[in-house]
Amino acid sequence: MSYTNKQILDILRKVKHPEKQKDIVSLGMVDDIKISGNKISFNLLFKKANDPFISSIRKACVQAIENNLGEEAEIKGNISVKVPEKEDNKAQEEEQILSGVKNIIAVASGKGGVGKSTIATNTAVSLAKTGAKVGLIDADIFGPSIPKMFNLEGQRPHVKKVEGVDQITPIEKYNVKVLSIGFFINPEDALVWRGPMATNALKQMIHQGNWGELDYLVIDLPPGTSDIHLTLVQELPVTGAVIVSTPQNVALADAVKGIRMFTNKNINVPVLGLIENMSWFTPEELPENKYYIFGKEGCKKLSEKENVPLLGQIPIVQSIMESGETGTPSALDENSIIGKAFADLANELIKQVDKRNEENEPTKRVHIKKQ
Repeated sequence: MSYTNKQILDILRKVKHPEKQKDIVSLGMVDDIKISGNKISFNLLFKKANDPFISSIRKACVQAIENNLGEEAEIKGNISVKVPEKEDNKAQEEEQILSGVKNIIAVASGKGGVGKSTIATNTAVSLAKTGAKVGLIDADIFGPSIPKMFNLEGQRPHVKKVEGVDQITPIEKYNVKVLSIGFFINPEDALVWRGPMATNALKQMIHQGNWGELDYLVIDLPPGTSDIHLTLVQELPVTGAVIVSTPQNVALADAVKGIRMFTNKNINVPVLGLIENMSWFTPEELPENKYYIFGKEGCKKLSEKENVPLLGQIPIVQSIMESGETGTPSALDENSIIGKAFADLANELIKQVDKRNEENEPTKRVHIKKQ
Protein backbone atom coordinates (compact mmCIF):
# COMPACT_ATOMS: atom_id res chain seq x y z
CA MET A 1 0.00 0.00 0.00
CA SER A 2 1.31 3.46 -0.86
CA TYR A 3 0.84 6.49 1.35
CA THR A 4 0.89 10.20 0.55
CA ASN A 5 2.34 13.21 2.36
CA LYS A 6 -1.15 14.72 2.59
CA GLN A 7 -2.44 11.55 4.21
CA ILE A 8 0.31 11.68 6.85
CA LEU A 9 -0.24 15.39 7.51
CA ASP A 10 -3.99 14.86 7.94
CA ILE A 11 -3.31 12.15 10.54
CA LEU A 12 -0.77 14.28 12.40
CA ARG A 13 -3.28 17.13 12.60
CA LYS A 14 -5.08 14.98 15.16
CA VAL A 15 -2.03 15.11 17.48
CA LYS A 16 -2.27 18.12 19.78
CA HIS A 17 0.50 19.75 21.77
CA PRO A 18 -0.64 19.11 25.38
CA GLU A 19 0.27 22.60 26.60
CA LYS A 20 -0.53 24.80 23.59
CA GLN A 21 -3.72 22.86 22.74
CA LYS A 22 -3.06 23.18 18.98
CA ASP A 23 -2.19 20.44 16.54
CA ILE A 24 1.49 19.88 15.76
CA VAL A 25 1.01 20.52 12.03
CA SER A 26 -0.46 24.02 12.48
CA LEU A 27 2.30 24.73 15.01
CA GLY A 28 4.88 24.03 12.29
CA MET A 29 6.42 21.10 14.16
CA VAL A 30 6.31 18.57 11.28
CA ASP A 31 9.04 18.66 8.63
CA ASP A 32 10.60 16.62 5.81
CA ILE A 33 8.09 13.79 5.42
CA LYS A 34 9.55 10.89 3.43
CA ILE A 35 7.72 7.78 2.24
CA SER A 36 9.36 4.65 0.86
CA GLY A 37 6.95 1.76 0.50
CA ASN A 38 5.52 1.18 3.99
CA LYS A 39 8.30 3.15 5.63
CA ILE A 40 7.28 6.61 6.85
CA SER A 41 9.75 9.09 8.34
CA PHE A 42 9.68 12.76 9.28
CA ASN A 43 11.20 15.32 11.64
CA LEU A 44 9.57 16.83 14.73
CA LEU A 45 10.79 20.37 15.33
CA PHE A 46 11.28 21.52 18.92
CA LYS A 47 12.81 24.75 20.20
CA LYS A 48 14.97 23.08 22.86
CA ALA A 49 16.62 19.70 23.20
CA ASN A 50 15.28 19.13 26.72
CA ASP A 51 11.63 19.90 25.91
CA PRO A 52 9.58 17.78 28.37
CA PHE A 53 7.04 16.85 25.67
CA ILE A 54 9.43 15.28 23.14
CA SER A 55 8.85 11.68 24.22
CA SER A 56 5.08 11.95 24.69
CA ILE A 57 4.46 13.76 21.37
CA ARG A 58 6.63 11.32 19.43
CA LYS A 59 4.73 8.43 21.03
CA ALA A 60 1.40 10.11 20.17
CA CYS A 61 2.50 10.42 16.51
CA VAL A 62 3.35 6.72 16.30
CA GLN A 63 0.03 5.79 17.89
CA ALA A 64 -1.96 8.08 15.57
CA ILE A 65 -0.32 6.70 12.41
CA GLU A 66 -0.68 3.06 13.47
CA ASN A 67 -4.33 3.60 14.48
CA ASN A 68 -5.14 5.09 11.07
CA LEU A 69 -2.89 3.08 8.73
CA GLY A 70 -2.47 -0.16 10.64
CA GLU A 71 0.60 -1.77 12.11
CA GLU A 72 2.03 -2.48 8.66
CA ALA A 73 2.96 1.21 8.49
CA GLU A 74 6.66 1.33 9.45
CA ILE A 75 6.89 4.40 11.69
CA LYS A 76 8.51 3.25 14.94
CA GLY A 77 12.08 4.54 15.18
CA ASN A 78 11.64 6.75 12.12
CA ILE A 79 10.69 10.03 13.80
CA SER A 80 13.67 12.32 14.31
CA VAL A 81 13.77 15.33 16.66
CA LYS A 82 15.39 18.52 15.40
CA VAL A 83 16.22 21.64 17.43
CA PRO A 84 17.86 24.93 16.40
CA GLU A 85 21.65 25.00 16.66
CA LYS A 86 21.33 27.89 19.10
CA GLU A 87 18.76 26.91 21.71
CA ASP A 88 18.80 30.36 23.30
CA ASN A 89 17.39 32.10 20.21
CA LYS A 90 14.85 34.89 20.42
CA ALA A 91 11.91 32.66 19.47
CA GLN A 92 12.53 30.42 22.46
CA GLU A 93 12.88 33.42 24.76
CA GLU A 94 9.51 34.73 23.69
CA GLU A 95 7.80 31.33 23.96
CA GLN A 96 4.86 31.55 26.27
CA ILE A 97 4.62 28.94 29.02
CA LEU A 98 1.40 28.21 30.95
CA SER A 99 -0.44 30.78 28.84
CA GLY A 100 -3.59 30.41 30.96
CA VAL A 101 -1.79 31.51 34.15
CA LYS A 102 -1.71 35.25 34.76
CA ASN A 103 0.72 35.43 37.71
CA ILE A 104 3.35 33.00 39.02
CA ILE A 105 4.42 33.64 42.62
CA ALA A 106 7.40 31.87 44.18
CA VAL A 107 7.37 31.46 47.98
CA ALA A 108 10.93 31.05 49.28
CA SER A 109 12.95 31.19 52.47
CA GLY A 110 16.65 31.44 53.16
CA LYS A 111 16.50 28.66 55.74
CA GLY A 112 14.23 25.88 56.91
CA GLY A 113 11.96 25.98 59.94
CA VAL A 114 10.44 29.40 59.34
CA GLY A 115 6.99 28.07 58.35
CA LYS A 116 7.30 28.67 54.62
CA SER A 117 4.90 25.88 53.60
CA THR A 118 2.36 27.06 56.18
CA ILE A 119 2.59 30.54 54.67
CA ALA A 120 2.29 29.21 51.10
CA THR A 121 -0.75 27.09 51.99
CA ASN A 122 -2.64 29.83 53.80
CA THR A 123 -1.71 32.48 51.24
CA ALA A 124 -3.11 30.29 48.43
CA VAL A 125 -6.33 29.71 50.39
CA SER A 126 -6.66 33.43 51.21
CA LEU A 127 -6.16 34.38 47.55
CA ALA A 128 -8.87 31.89 46.58
CA LYS A 129 -11.23 33.40 49.15
CA THR A 130 -11.00 36.73 47.28
CA GLY A 131 -12.60 34.99 44.28
CA ALA A 132 -9.34 34.47 42.39
CA LYS A 133 -8.55 31.23 40.54
CA VAL A 134 -5.55 29.77 42.36
CA GLY A 135 -3.13 26.86 41.91
CA LEU A 136 -0.41 25.61 44.27
CA ILE A 137 2.68 23.55 43.36
CA ASP A 138 4.54 21.88 46.21
CA ALA A 139 8.09 22.19 44.81
CA ASP A 140 9.66 21.40 48.18
CA ILE A 141 10.68 18.11 46.59
CA PHE A 142 12.56 16.66 49.56
CA GLY A 143 10.02 17.61 52.23
CA PRO A 144 6.56 17.81 50.65
CA SER A 145 4.16 18.88 53.40
CA ILE A 146 1.34 20.46 51.36
CA PRO A 147 -0.72 17.20 51.15
CA LYS A 148 -0.88 17.05 54.96
CA MET A 149 -1.79 20.73 55.25
CA PHE A 150 -4.71 20.18 52.85
CA ASN A 151 -5.67 16.83 54.42
CA LEU A 152 -4.91 15.15 51.08
CA GLU A 153 -2.41 12.52 52.22
CA GLY A 154 -2.86 9.27 50.33
CA GLN A 155 -4.69 11.00 47.46
CA ARG A 156 -3.57 10.36 43.88
CA PRO A 157 -4.25 12.83 41.07
CA HIS A 158 -6.09 11.54 38.02
CA VAL A 159 -3.83 11.07 34.98
CA LYS A 160 -5.55 11.07 31.62
CA LYS A 161 -4.27 10.83 28.09
CA VAL A 162 -4.94 13.81 25.84
CA GLU A 163 -4.06 12.92 22.25
CA GLY A 164 -1.76 10.21 23.56
CA VAL A 165 -0.03 12.52 26.06
CA ASP A 166 -0.35 12.07 29.85
CA GLN A 167 -1.84 15.04 31.68
CA ILE A 168 -2.10 15.30 35.46
CA THR A 169 -5.29 16.77 36.89
CA PRO A 170 -4.52 18.74 40.08
CA ILE A 171 -6.57 17.87 43.15
CA GLU A 172 -8.85 20.76 44.09
CA LYS A 173 -9.64 21.61 47.69
CA TYR A 174 -10.69 24.87 49.34
CA ASN A 175 -10.93 26.22 45.74
CA VAL A 176 -7.17 25.71 45.25
CA LYS A 177 -5.77 23.36 42.60
CA VAL A 178 -2.91 21.43 44.19
CA LEU A 179 -0.05 19.27 42.87
CA SER A 180 2.72 17.85 45.04
CA ILE A 181 5.37 15.18 44.64
CA GLY A 182 3.87 13.94 47.91
CA PHE A 183 0.88 12.66 45.90
CA PHE A 184 3.11 10.16 44.09
CA ILE A 185 5.09 8.68 46.99
CA ASN A 186 4.40 6.92 50.28
CA PRO A 187 4.31 9.62 53.02
CA GLU A 188 6.66 7.52 55.19
CA ASP A 189 9.27 7.10 52.45
CA ALA A 190 12.37 9.30 52.39
CA LEU A 191 13.18 10.74 48.97
CA VAL A 192 16.78 10.08 48.02
CA TRP A 193 17.04 11.76 44.65
CA ARG A 194 19.87 13.24 42.67
CA GLY A 195 19.38 16.76 41.33
CA PRO A 196 18.13 15.80 37.83
CA MET A 197 15.44 13.50 39.27
CA ALA A 198 14.14 16.27 41.52
CA THR A 199 14.13 18.89 38.78
CA ASN A 200 12.37 16.53 36.36
CA ALA A 201 9.62 16.00 38.96
CA LEU A 202 9.11 19.78 39.10
CA LYS A 203 9.05 20.01 35.29
CA GLN A 204 6.35 17.36 35.12
CA MET A 205 4.13 19.21 37.59
CA ILE A 206 4.60 22.43 35.60
CA HIS A 207 4.22 21.16 32.05
CA GLN A 208 1.96 18.14 32.45
CA GLY A 209 -0.33 19.64 35.07
CA ASN A 210 -3.72 20.49 33.61
CA TRP A 211 -3.84 23.94 35.25
CA GLY A 212 -6.28 25.68 32.92
CA GLU A 213 -7.01 29.35 33.63
CA LEU A 214 -5.47 30.72 36.85
CA ASP A 215 -5.07 34.19 38.31
CA TYR A 216 -2.26 33.03 40.60
CA LEU A 217 -0.02 29.96 40.63
CA VAL A 218 1.77 29.81 44.00
CA ILE A 219 4.95 27.72 44.12
CA ASP A 220 6.28 26.52 47.47
CA LEU A 221 10.06 26.22 47.01
CA PRO A 222 12.54 24.27 49.16
CA PRO A 223 14.44 26.32 51.76
CA GLY A 224 17.78 27.85 50.78
CA THR A 225 19.00 27.86 47.18
CA SER A 226 19.19 24.75 44.99
CA ASP A 227 18.74 23.24 41.53
CA ILE A 228 14.98 23.53 42.06
CA HIS A 229 15.17 27.33 42.22
CA LEU A 230 17.27 27.51 39.06
CA THR A 231 14.98 25.07 37.24
CA LEU A 232 11.94 27.16 38.19
CA VAL A 233 13.28 30.41 36.73
CA GLN A 234 14.48 28.54 33.63
CA GLU A 235 11.11 26.87 33.03
CA LEU A 236 8.74 29.70 33.97
CA PRO A 237 8.58 33.50 33.75
CA VAL A 238 8.07 34.06 37.49
CA THR A 239 6.01 37.20 38.16
CA GLY A 240 7.61 37.73 41.56
CA ALA A 241 8.93 36.11 44.72
CA VAL A 242 8.02 36.51 48.36
CA ILE A 243 10.55 35.74 51.08
CA VAL A 244 9.43 34.20 54.37
CA SER A 245 11.44 34.76 57.55
CA THR A 246 11.11 34.87 61.31
CA PRO A 247 12.18 38.01 63.20
CA GLN A 248 15.47 36.79 64.71
CA ASN A 249 18.82 37.81 63.21
CA VAL A 250 19.94 34.33 62.15
CA ALA A 251 16.83 33.95 59.97
CA LEU A 252 17.06 37.49 58.62
CA ALA A 253 20.64 36.92 57.46
CA ASP A 254 19.43 34.00 55.34
CA ALA A 255 16.43 36.01 54.12
CA VAL A 256 18.88 38.52 52.63
CA LYS A 257 20.44 35.66 50.64
CA GLY A 258 17.00 34.81 49.29
CA ILE A 259 16.46 38.40 48.18
CA ARG A 260 19.90 38.48 46.53
CA MET A 261 19.21 35.22 44.69
CA PHE A 262 16.11 36.52 42.94
CA THR A 263 17.42 40.04 42.27
CA ASN A 264 20.73 38.76 40.86
CA LYS A 265 21.17 40.28 37.39
CA ASN A 266 21.23 36.81 35.83
CA ILE A 267 17.90 35.87 37.47
CA ASN A 268 16.13 39.23 37.70
CA VAL A 269 12.88 38.15 39.35
CA PRO A 270 11.16 40.99 41.29
CA VAL A 271 10.81 40.48 45.04
CA LEU A 272 7.21 41.36 45.87
CA GLY A 273 7.93 41.58 49.58
CA LEU A 274 8.79 39.95 52.89
CA ILE A 275 6.47 37.93 55.11
CA GLU A 276 7.32 37.78 58.79
CA ASN A 277 6.15 34.55 60.40
CA MET A 278 6.05 33.90 64.17
CA SER A 279 6.10 37.66 64.73
CA TRP A 280 4.77 37.40 68.27
CA PHE A 281 2.90 34.99 70.51
CA THR A 282 -0.73 35.78 71.24
CA PRO A 283 -2.78 33.54 73.56
CA GLU A 284 -6.21 32.76 72.10
CA GLU A 285 -7.87 33.89 75.34
CA LEU A 286 -5.87 37.18 75.40
CA PRO A 287 -5.99 38.36 71.77
CA GLU A 288 -4.68 41.84 72.61
CA ASN A 289 -1.48 40.54 74.23
CA LYS A 290 1.73 40.24 72.21
CA TYR A 291 4.88 38.47 73.40
CA TYR A 292 7.86 38.95 71.07
CA ILE A 293 9.56 35.59 71.57
CA PHE A 294 11.90 35.82 68.56
CA GLY A 295 12.54 39.56 68.58
CA LYS A 296 10.49 42.52 67.49
CA GLU A 297 9.91 43.73 63.91
CA GLY A 298 13.03 42.18 62.42
CA CYS A 299 11.43 41.84 58.98
CA LYS A 300 10.07 45.37 59.11
CA LYS A 301 13.57 46.71 59.64
CA LEU A 302 14.94 44.48 56.90
CA SER A 303 12.21 45.54 54.47
CA GLU A 304 13.13 49.19 55.03
CA LYS A 305 16.82 48.44 54.58
CA GLU A 306 16.30 46.40 51.39
CA ASN A 307 13.54 48.67 50.08
CA VAL A 308 11.02 45.83 49.65
CA PRO A 309 7.49 45.84 51.05
CA LEU A 310 6.53 44.05 54.26
CA LEU A 311 3.48 42.09 53.10
CA GLY A 312 2.36 40.89 56.50
CA GLN A 313 3.19 39.73 60.01
CA ILE A 314 1.77 36.40 61.12
CA PRO A 315 1.61 35.76 64.90
CA ILE A 316 2.02 32.44 66.71
CA VAL A 317 -1.20 31.00 68.04
CA GLN A 318 -1.94 27.41 68.91
CA SER A 319 -4.61 27.10 66.22
CA ILE A 320 -2.13 27.53 63.36
CA MET A 321 -0.25 24.41 64.48
CA GLU A 322 -3.47 22.48 64.95
CA SER A 323 -4.82 23.51 61.56
CA GLY A 324 -1.66 22.30 59.86
CA GLU A 325 -2.01 18.93 61.57
CA THR A 326 -5.69 18.50 60.70
CA GLY A 327 -5.49 19.85 57.14
CA THR A 328 -7.85 22.78 57.70
CA PRO A 329 -5.82 25.93 56.94
CA SER A 330 -6.24 28.79 59.40
CA ALA A 331 -7.06 31.16 56.53
CA LEU A 332 -10.45 29.48 56.17
CA ASP A 333 -11.70 31.28 59.30
CA GLU A 334 -11.47 35.00 58.55
CA ASN A 335 -12.89 35.81 62.01
CA SER A 336 -9.88 34.33 63.80
CA ILE A 337 -6.68 36.24 64.57
CA ILE A 338 -4.69 34.18 62.07
CA GLY A 339 -7.46 34.22 59.47
CA LYS A 340 -7.58 38.02 59.52
CA ALA A 341 -3.78 38.21 59.28
CA PHE A 342 -3.75 36.00 56.18
CA ALA A 343 -6.66 37.88 54.59
CA ASP A 344 -4.72 41.13 55.03
CA LEU A 345 -1.61 39.44 53.64
CA ALA A 346 -3.47 38.25 50.52
CA ASN A 347 -4.88 41.72 49.87
CA GLU A 348 -1.41 43.29 50.20
CA LEU A 349 0.10 40.66 47.93
CA ILE A 350 -2.55 41.31 45.26
CA LYS A 351 -1.79 45.01 45.50
CA GLN A 352 1.96 44.42 45.06
CA VAL A 353 1.42 42.04 42.12
CA ASP A 354 -0.80 44.61 40.38
CA LYS A 355 1.77 47.34 41.03
CA ARG A 356 4.58 45.15 39.72
CA ASN A 357 2.64 44.40 36.52
CA GLU A 358 1.81 48.05 35.94
CA GLU A 359 5.36 49.30 36.44
CA ASN A 360 7.50 46.52 34.98
CA GLU A 361 7.79 44.40 31.86
CA PRO A 362 6.85 40.71 32.19
CA THR A 363 9.65 38.56 33.61
CA LYS A 364 11.57 36.50 31.07
CA ARG A 365 12.74 32.98 31.68
CA VAL A 366 16.41 32.56 32.49
CA HIS A 367 18.50 31.05 29.71
CA ILE A 368 21.88 29.64 30.66
CA LYS A 369 24.29 30.14 27.81
CA LYS A 370 26.77 27.35 27.22
CA GLN A 371 30.37 28.54 27.11
